[in-house]
Amino acid sequence: MKILLVAVVALGLFPTAAAQAATSFTVATDGSGDYTTIQAAVAASSAGGVITIKAGTYQGQVAIPAGKSGITLQGATGTSGDVIITGNKPQSTAGTVGSATVYNQAPNSTIKGLTMQNTYGAGSQALALYAAGDRQTYRNVQLKGYQDTFLAWGGTGSSQIRVYVYKSYISGVTDFIYGNGAVVIDSTTIESTNINSSNNGYITAAATDDSNPYGFLITRSTVKSSAAAQSVALGRCWHAGGAADAIGQVLFRDSTLGAHIRQAGAWQDMGGFSWKTCRFTEYNNTGAGKTNGTSDRPQMSATTAANYTSQKYLAGSDGWNPVQ
Repeated sequence: MKILLVAVVALGLFPTAAAQAATSFTVATDGSGDYTTIQAAVAASSAGGVITIKAGTYQGQVAIPAGKSGITLQGATGTSGDVIITGNKPQSTAGTVGSATVYNQAPNSTIKGLTMQNTYGAGSQALALYAAGDRQTYRNVQLKGYQDTFLAWGGTGSSQIRVYVYKSYISGVTDFIYGNGAVVIDSTTIESTNINSSNNGYITAAATDDSNPYGFLITRSTVKSSAAAQSVALGRCWHAGGAADAIGQVLFRDSTLGAHIRQAGAWQDMGGFSWKTCRFTEYNNTGAGKTNGTSDRPQMSATTAANYTSQKYLAGSDGWNPVQ
């Protein structure tokens, strides 16, 4: 039996203890870890690997390929502001993928306890996070940007990824939560940056394919800003590439909406398409920004809302349920 086990290990058919241990790495800017850059640790990690990142600021893009299924990136301290992954590339020069500070294609992946930001500012799309893999979970993270902070994109047509964001923070100005994924943003603070006395942008820009019932759900969250009253829209209708079947779906439910949310004009047209071509609704919200009965703030019925829960958005055909 011992001879057989040696032969199996020698042939690479059974991982050695050293190979198994190599799936966990520590990253530290001061050289006290296995690597000084997150990208080097990602490259070395196997699928299912765990990368622990010590406190510090890490410059440049982190790209996680699809082959790293199940990978985890986690801040070492548990305080999201201690670990900052930062970039400042705009889409105008680097392309959408190239602008993303974190480009995550890995399915079943988890990122927690850190900040992802793009500091480029006004003038171009500039992503902090591009989520492009199915069954991704983000817990206790900060996503900071200006235009197009957070993109969840599963490709063209009915192809759709699922993403769960929990107890986190997302900030921006223009369309800063966008895409065609099935995305649940749960127990999270969503903050619109104050840049103007009358127009401080749009929170969402959904391009959900009309064959998919679920797009973006913002639930149990706090939507806030220091911006002027009624200067921020809940979202606008993004028909990506002019696609007529990009019938965005967004629901804000069981959340607190600040006074910065518009009463009239909470949902906006985009690219020549009326917001009424999309599926925009609210349910059971509170706060100064909840509707006061304005006709263009559609409310979901309690009966319908029973089928628009976090679990329903994320279940897909395999019953995935990461909901806390």
